[in-house]
Amino acid sequence: MTAFPAWPSSAEGLVELYPRTPSPALRVNFIASVDGAATVDGLSGGLHGPGDKEIFDSLRMVCDALVVAAGTVRAENYDGLRLSPAARAWRVAHGLPEFPLMVIVSRSLDLDLDQLVFSDAPIPPIVVTTTRAPATRLDGVADVIAVGDDQVDLAAAVRALHDRGATQLLCEGGPHLLGALIEADLITELCLTVSPLLAGGGPGRISAGAATEPRRLSLRHVLTLDDMLFLRYTRQGS
Repeated sequence: MTAFPAWPSSAEGLVELYPRTPSPALRVNFIASVDGAATVDGLSGGLHGPGDKEIFDSLRMVCDALVVAAGTVRAENYDGLRLSPAARAWRVAHGLPEFPLMVIVSRSLDLDLDQLVFSDAPIPPIVVTTTRAPATRLDGVADVIAVGDDQVDLAAAVRALHDRGATQLLCEGGPHLLGALIEADLITELCLTVSPLLAGGGPGRISAGAATEPRRLSLRHVLTLDDMLFLRYTRQGS
């Protein structure tokens, strides 16, 4: 089913278009230029435009946990996942914890513990790593989920988050994490913003890594605002 709704007149309208789902879900949210670039000058910020932040904030508001690769946390200079007062009030009114979990995926634990995502976090973040990583350096700073010996076992990580009550997962990148999630067949939904820019050669795609069998998606809706395009895809049958 494909719908072409008008841009919502309220924040609640976005929630209706990007809802929490009855069953566990892993939603990914990415932005790309019309010629497929994932960044401009190395960052996604150069692609942003009208409406993008509203959807970005709404997806964070409704999720149980935000999952991001350590490289993206560093490159995009993530801060503490605090949300706005209105978003926190919405979560509490809907029976959710005031803040979603912040989950950082890092095999090497090459992390700046002074970065605001750690030092200004409203609740300690979770770091997903391997069983061989030196996790003791995170004592008192973050909770650790160690899954997989040499590579992070993303399927096991998702199960561990579900065991903690986090069944509505949102991933914001980066490309290698998205590629690994595709390879592990864990994605149930893709929210893709298409920015009206021709970025040219150089920047990579929104996914990177090993080649995988293509997975078919269904287009649920198309939103536009000014020249920005917002697409919501789900796994077929969901």
